[in-house]
Amino acid sequence: EHGQDSREHMVWESHQDRELGACPRESLSFHSRFTTLTITREPWSKHGAKDGAVGTGQGCASTSSRPATAATALFEPSKDRQSPQVVVLVGAPGMGKTTMVRKVMAEWGEGTLHTQFDFVFCIDCKAIILPTEASVAGLVSQCCPGLRVPVGKILDDQKKILFIFDGFEALGFSLVQPEAELSSDPREVKPLELTLLSLLKKTVLPEASLLITTRPTALGSLRQCLKGEYYMEILGFSAARRKDYFHRYFENPSKADMAFRFARGNEILYSLCVIPVMSWAACTILEQELCGKKNLLECSKATTGMMMFYLSQLLKHRDRDNPQVLHHFLLQLCSLAAEGIWKHKVLFEEKEIKDCGLDQPGLLPFFLNERILREGEDHGIVYAFTHLHLQEFFAAMFYVLEDDGEMVSSFGRLEKDVNKLLESYNKSRKDLNVTVQFLFGLVSQKSIEYMDKSFGCRISPRAREELLEWLQGRHRGLSHPGQALKVSEMDTFHFLFEMNEKSFAQSALGHFTDLDLQDTKLTLYDQMALSFCIQHWAGLHCVTLQGCSFHWQDPEAELDASVPCSWGAVSLRVGVFPGVWWAGEQPGQVRCAEFSMLSCRLRWCQLCESCCTELAALLAEHPGLARLELADSSLGDSGVRLLCEGLRAPGCCLRVLW
Repeated sequence: EHGQDSREHMVWESHQDRELGACPRESLSFHSRFTTLTITREPWSKHGAKDGAVGTGQGCASTSSRPATAATALFEPSKDRQSPQVVVLVGAPGMGKTTMVRKVMAEWGEGTLHTQFDFVFCIDCKAIILPTEASVAGLVSQCCPGLRVPVGKILDDQKKILFIFDGFEALGFSLVQPEAELSSDPREVKPLELTLLSLLKKTVLPEASLLITTRPTALGSLRQCLKGEYYMEILGFSAARRKDYFHRYFENPSKADMAFRFARGNEILYSLCVIPVMSWAACTILEQELCGKKNLLECSKATTGMMMFYLSQLLKHRDRDNPQVLHHFLLQLCSLAAEGIWKHKVLFEEKEIKDCGLDQPGLLPFFLNERILREGEDHGIVYAFTHLHLQEFFAAMFYVLEDDGEMVSSFGRLEKDVNKLLESYNKSRKDLNVTVQFLFGLVSQKSIEYMDKSFGCRISPRAREELLEWLQGRHRGLSHPGQALKVSEMDTFHFLFEMNEKSFAQSALGHFTDLDLQDTKLTLYDQMALSFCIQHWAGLHCVTLQGCSFHWQDPEAELDASVPCSWGAVSLRVGVFPGVWWAGEQPGQVRCAEFSMLSCRLRWCQLCESCCTELAALLAEHPGLARLELADSSLGDSGVRLLCEGLRAPGCCLRVLW
């Protein structure tokens, strides 16, 4: 009985329509749209992840991980038959972490699953308006206002309580606090960071269960304050589930088939659709553009291109007679988005919307959803961008658009300084990764022309120069004096791939000679980014991949979202080495290309016999390669025989084999 109020609140919360693109279109029910995600249920790899960019699944659990099914598996007993008390759900941006949380809340609220809990309290770290000081009891009241049962009675039976922290990385405060400062009394009011840290470290309510969702970038700090936690990672949609999502999205089966065939025929678009938010973007674009037409404007392989195309469709029939109104609206929308990104804020009050001049019913519903809070909650009506990535996209636009002073006059609090944004990202604000990626996409020549033609928005050429200077200076600072200048951050390749300009990539990488990646699990998207950059990296002399493995999405078989190849033959063709056809050509068909790399070090990359045919072809086709290291591999005698065929080839000039 005591949990009924909480259940009703959670059912209401879980059915709130927060899906991108659901407004003004009539939204479908949450259950009818929900598509099963593939997750892993093994302890997190000791190497973890270095980056959480869109399109990456880095930091996946070990390759032996078995897939689990959606939210039903989160609190299942492990192999030792013990139910986990702390579950950390990890996923890159757009992978569906919040959707999984909503699924848990809906199932619990309806009494179909997770019935071991009498109370579930969700702390939305990205959206909740948190006080500077609070007690655990106060947070409970804020998460579920209007409870008719005393909070003290709820907290008495700790084992029956589940706390959910959704978007842990957005909290933004230090997790290093003196143990003596932590609280053991749920009624004790402390600074917010101490209260939350007390829950995480189990000094207060030690028998309560925790579900934490986070991007991979926050794992390092999170591990410091948890004990006995169980890690799971969202890998996105399997091949079968991608098709399922398209059919759930479209109400008409024939339209769903048409849209899916288009996406399936575009290898890059299809591979990106492993990420749920990309599946949404593709469906949204195709719904508006493909249906009823035989030809479709080619979808960009870049996230930025998808966002711009979607934006152009939304605004296609809006304010044609008064473009100044639309232009001013977009500028103020960018200001609001950037202000929110800096402050970890996704909910905006009605007064803020009016102060920015965004209270225009003909435009506002296309970008922000109105959320009416329940009775008893403060702040009345609030607004949120229809997806966090859309907010990040507009935040990036804030920094690169020429505005004639309009944004400054309306939102003078935020300094429009690209270098400040980049340095903040470099030092501590890794949550700005997607915004920075959009920056690179927006300053490409194609984007500059598209924005001008479609929206009348001019992108500053100075921003392009600042991004180039930052990339060059960033990696110079990471290289030690006297050593080769190397690039060792995967996000650099994501940024250059997002821009997708040969000349810019050449300028950005021209001063560097080495590529060095360690303990990285590379998805197909990562491999495409690496392949693009290496093909335009004339001065590359040495590639070092230590403890790396490649994953590949099979374009034919109905497989899980990620199939480990452990540097198999497919990975070698698709990934690192330049001069390879990987889009629309036969596998393994190598074209001649300039190849300046002198040394290739593949250490602890789990090389197997199937790699050796490709390695032999590499040796025969590229006489510039002088050194090859294959340390700690499992090539076998037959694999070495294949490798020797390449060594005997007239074109092989290898001097050192390790």
